Amino acid sequence: MSRIGKQPIALPAGVKVTIAGTSVKVEGPKGKLELTAHQNMKIESDGKAITVARPNDDRQNRALHGLTRALINNMVVGVTKGYEKKLKVEGVGFQAAAKDKGVELTVGYANRIVHLPPVGITVAVPDPTTIVVSGADKQMVGQFAAEIRASRKPEPYKGKGVRYENEVVRRKEGKSFAAGK
Repeated sequence: MSRIGKQPIALPAGVKVTIAGTSVKVEGPKGKLELTAHQNMKIESDGKAITVARPNDDRQNRALHGLTRALINNMVVGVTKGYEKKLKVEGVGFQAAAKDKGVELTVGYANRIVHLPPVGITVAVPDPTTIVVSGADKQMVGQFAAEIRASRKPEPYKGKGVRYENEVVRRKEGKSFAAGK
């Protein structure tokens, strides 16, 4: 039995859940999210908690059981607390600036790179070296943060580029000249 899949998802106050077959809609103070689960999963709510059940122990159903429960839990957490990713811009002359609703990066290319967030995602630039991506949908927050990071990944020699806040970049030594040839 799935240890994650069999756990009920507690519904905090202020969260409204609508279940129609395999479609789940969650509304909360931070927004609305929707998920269409696999047809084999049985999703039920009693007003206080959501439970996910599987019809049998087939390999696919076992895999989908925990996944479906985790996705619904992420939706509940997203509409109550929200998700946030912080990015750091490192390098001489490298910086970020808020432009319209998006972010403009100056990261060593001839042109500045502008990233506009999708609907439901907000971007804040508290200082020129920090970018904060936040929203209710965990997948969209992570995807948009990854797109910003892909503008200039951190390189291993000087560590310049855009990285996640707690990311550790493995550094390389570089060329060393042989003294005794």
